[in-house]
Amino acid sequence: MRRLISAFLFLLISNSTWAQNRTITGRITDQHHNPLPGATIMISPDGKQTNSNAQGIFKITITSSAQFIGVNFIGYEIVKEKLTSSNEYAISLQPASSALEEVVLVGTRSTGRTRLNTAVPVDVFNIPKLQMMAPQNDLNQLLQYASPSFNSNRQSSSDGSEHIDPASIRGLGPDQLLVLVNGKRRHTTSLVNNQGTMGNGSVGTDMNAIPASAIERIEVLRDGASAQYGSDAIAGVVNIVLKQNTDKLLASATGGITSRGDGQVGQLNLNYGTALGKNGGYINLTAEGAYRGKTTRNQDHDLPIFDQSANPARAYDDAQLKAGGLTREDFNFQIGDAKIKNLSAFFNLGLPFNQGKSEFYAFGGYSYRTGEGFGFRRLPSDASANVYGIFPNGYQPNTTSKINDRSLAFGLKQKLGNWNADLSNTLGDNRFDYAVNNTVNASLQEKSPTSFKAGGHEFLQNTTNLDFSRKLDVASGLNLAFGAEFRVDDYQIRAGEEASWKNYALITNSDGTVSNPSGLAGGSQSFNGFSPENVIHKSRSNTGVYADAELDLTAKWLVSGAVRFEHYSDFGSTVSGKFATRYKITPKFNVRGAISNGFRAPSLHQQYFSAVSTDILPDNTLGQSGFFRNNSPVANALGIPKLKQETSVNYSLGFTAQPFTNFNISVDGYLTDIKNRIVLTGSFGYDAFGDPVEQIQNIINPFGVSSARFFSNAIDTRTMGVDVVADYQIKSGAHTYGASLGFNLNRNKIIGDLHIPVLLKGQEDIFFSPNDRTLITEGTPGIKTNLALNYGYKNFAVLLRNVYFGKVARNSFPYGEEQIHNGKVVTDLSLSYTVKPVTFTLGANNLFDIFPDKQIYENSYFGVFKYASVQMGTLGSYYFLRATLDLPNRR
Repeated sequence: MRRLISAFLFLLISNSTWAQNRTITGRITDQHHNPLPGATIMISPDGKQTNSNAQGIFKITITSSAQFIGVNFIGYEIVKEKLTSSNEYAISLQPASSALEEVVLVGTRSTGRTRLNTAVPVDVFNIPKLQMMAPQNDLNQLLQYASPSFNSNRQSSSDGSEHIDPASIRGLGPDQLLVLVNGKRRHTTSLVNNQGTMGNGSVGTDMNAIPASAIERIEVLRDGASAQYGSDAIAGVVNIVLKQNTDKLLASATGGITSRGDGQVGQLNLNYGTALGKNGGYINLTAEGAYRGKTTRNQDHDLPIFDQSANPARAYDDAQLKAGGLTREDFNFQIGDAKIKNLSAFFNLGLPFNQGKSEFYAFGGYSYRTGEGFGFRRLPSDASANVYGIFPNGYQPNTTSKINDRSLAFGLKQKLGNWNADLSNTLGDNRFDYAVNNTVNASLQEKSPTSFKAGGHEFLQNTTNLDFSRKLDVASGLNLAFGAEFRVDDYQIRAGEEASWKNYALITNSDGTVSNPSGLAGGSQSFNGFSPENVIHKSRSNTGVYADAELDLTAKWLVSGAVRFEHYSDFGSTVSGKFATRYKITPKFNVRGAISNGFRAPSLHQQYFSAVSTDILPDNTLGQSGFFRNNSPVANALGIPKLKQETSVNYSLGFTAQPFTNFNISVDGYLTDIKNRIVLTGSFGYDAFGDPVEQIQNIINPFGVSSARFFSNAIDTRTMGVDVVADYQIKSGAHTYGASLGFNLNRNKIIGDLHIPVLLKGQEDIFFSPNDRTLITEGTPGIKTNLALNYGYKNFAVLLRNVYFGKVARNSFPYGEEQIHNGKVVTDLSLSYTVKPVTFTLGANNLFDIFPDKQIYENSYFGVFKYASVQMGTLGSYYFLRATLDLPNRR
């Protein structure tokens, strides 16, 4: 009986203890829901702990006294959550807040690598911090002042380039920089930069179509990466990582104005994130509205007024103007930044399921932008372009734009045993429509309207990717990845209304020739509409496959390699490769280097764009300049060859170091050789002295133009330089101090001879003119330095930043000359104070009102263009006030 009672009590106690214990399971992932193997899971106050396996999964038994679960993983913020009645947990870790050890996604397909431990140089920019404190508002300008190797400035009187800012790194072309969003290819714009601006003849990506408030961080890979990401990554890669936060509502309002009372800025940003389900799902939503007023930065008020249509130029003083019943305002030019309005929305969605083994994700957005820029003024003495019954004192046309930019990406991530699979599709579309106002079609005289719909262009890209990756226990770790990509590009030009492009004064002679006896100009002045001859609709496909491996031979030595095969439906096939390595000489000192080759096929825009626009002709008069396709009769008559692909070879060598706590530095040298670089030719129709060439004029005049330009594989270039990036952070009590330094030394030069057709020998300065050469070799600063100092105390913070823009050059050949614009230092200052939940920021960009050097008279179009749009642009001092509301979600 005693034994029976004892057995009963033992069973009762055992069942009671068992009832008080339970087993919980879960999965630990990074902020992108990739598994984190080896994370430490701790239970308190029990003190029990375990580690996640290769899939990030853990299992642990806890008692009834357990209250909290904590997770720790090197390089990530520690998470501590209150235990609930649930037995399943999905915990996503965020990278450590210190920017010194940011985990990067670009440049590597392995997980957990920081920017100091990659084999190639990667910069990481915390966009929420920049957006809180920096005076700049759009993405291009934020990077322009934060990254020494990134260049973007606003253009004036440059048609579409006034409304979409071209951007580049290391002085290479906008189309040699690949932009990714969440690691997926972003579509380019439909705009060809063709007005002699930075990136002339290239097609870039409109990063300003993505609201900055939607972005967690931006990673800039400063190395050739065609073998890893595709043919456009000759100069490098920008990866825009969208926010995934689910814990706050962020609202920001910004107002600003320049010291001259123009360029007014109004901007409202909204960002909201919330969790979806219990498996770590999320949705992050962003909306942004922005207004930027125009600026006026034209000639000095005391300069004489010049009639550029006279030969020689005729000047008017105030007395002569008064005698004619005119004022300076009748001749004034609107020169400066265009007026821009922008509305955009973005989303980022992740839905894990199947116990964390699967995830559906999607992201994308819509941007609608309207812009108003200004063309050259038509003075009353220019009878060929005027209708005196409508504009007796002349007129200055304006070009307005409507830009629709749409994107949608969706995909499925799946665990297949030890492999991670990712199937996705990304669709992007950019549509640009033009209107021209306050202008005339002079050939219609009194019947001319004053506003015209001028047509437009559109580019659509659809990319499908299938990627696989896994980690293997080889040596100190091996990461394998391979995949395939199928891409379709589609480009079209739409015609404008007839009056926007037609010259009604043209007559057909009895011998079949076309002449213009009245000399009246046709089409909408300043921006001729696209004609039926310009209309095109072309598409092509691209198929690529790649393999990528990263092997930690030892804990110190990393080697990586990638190979990629691509086939274009219109340009054949190519193979790109890359090899990179990094070695830890000490735990605090790494050396790294890489070598790769790249390939870029001509864009559809470069193959099929054609248009007529009003420009300054080589004889220093306003006239019609045409852009013709390489397969056109005009090109054939002049011996212009068809386009072929660019090829490149990239080299980099550098080191990273942590000499002492909280201080990091990286130094990387680079060299990039590009063969058969695609550029715009000069203006055929004139000789090197600006005089018309009758033989060529006879060929091109029937097309309504006095000069003709083409795309051509005209040159080989070499880009070489060095990047230095250093950071220092220290905290002392309630005080925080920070300093960051970025330095870029860059040299671009043309190597070898021009690739000029035999028929054009002797016309080297026309085929590729000195001003176009200068844009390539000295169009961006040869030295750029960013020094930012941060200080914080409790609720107060200050940012002091100095950016040095090195000297640049411009050349207005043949009627002007080369001018060196000396280096300048621009100072930003911002102060912020937080009264939770609102932070107020007050500050200035270009505090000391620094401008580029004034243009010499010969380059300024009779004194009209006081400044060229170089270096920091022509905004001058800009002051702003910003209020940011940061409210945590209360779930």
